[in-house]
Amino acid sequence: MTNVVGYGRVSTGNQKTEGTIDVQRHEVHAYCAEHELHLLKFFGDEGVSGGLEDRAGLSQLFEFLEDVSGIKAVVIYKLDRIARDLLIQEHLLKKLSLLGVEIVSIKEPDLAGDEPVRKFTRQIMGGVAELEKAYITMRLTDGRKNKARKGGYAGGGVPFGYMTTQDGDLAVHPERAEVVRLIFKLRRRRVPMSYNAIADYLNENLIPTAQAARWYARTVKNVCENAIYRGKLTYGGNISLRPDLALTGSRQRTAL
Repeated sequence: MTNVVGYGRVSTGNQKTEGTIDVQRHEVHAYCAEHELHLLKFFGDEGVSGGLEDRAGLSQLFEFLEDVSGIKAVVIYKLDRIARDLLIQEHLLKKLSLLGVEIVSIKEPDLAGDEPVRKFTRQIMGGVAELEKAYITMRLTDGRKNKARKGGYAGGGVPFGYMTTQDGDLAVHPERAEVVRLIFKLRRRRVPMSYNAIADYLNENLIPTAQAARWYARTVKNVCENAIYRGKLTYGGNISLRPDLALTGSRQRTAL
């Protein structure tokens, strides 16, 4: 039997249109069984854009192909699972070709190779996938800007002291918010504590960061300089006042 490997990818928030990794894995297994292909391993990337070449699963795939000889093809569900950027798509297919490996798309047969018509068809499909990605990005950006204009949370990393609600907004995290209030209280003492001193204080009292790691001066500095703790949300030039998110407390200097 011909030795092959499989690859799948889904991007963040698009599982409704792309399916889950498990769906793609099932389709690849079924295709290999039907066509008497020996599937050695399946690699996948979840929550990763097709416009990026630096992906953990993709890197593992190429490392496997370089280490294991005799693999003839990479089986994918659709071409846009490999990439949603035409240049990245063709670069990856070129790298596979240099390894003596072809790409096999379940939904788009006979796309591999450098024959003019096949290559032209493949590049047209890659260009369409790139255009679709651009439209998706544009809609997401417009949606986030509109949400920001209305005072909502437009996305991004959740700052320490907050959590996301079911509808995607920000809310105060009860326990971590107390740590943030403590940091601002220490900075507002009659003799303010330095960022280093505050970090040492938190570590000595076994108060962890969101990732259960140590505090550092720069971490404390980032908290003190982030406008969100004063109830200001910013996105794309929009500034919204959210008193319900303010964690700085009174501006009056207090001693511990």
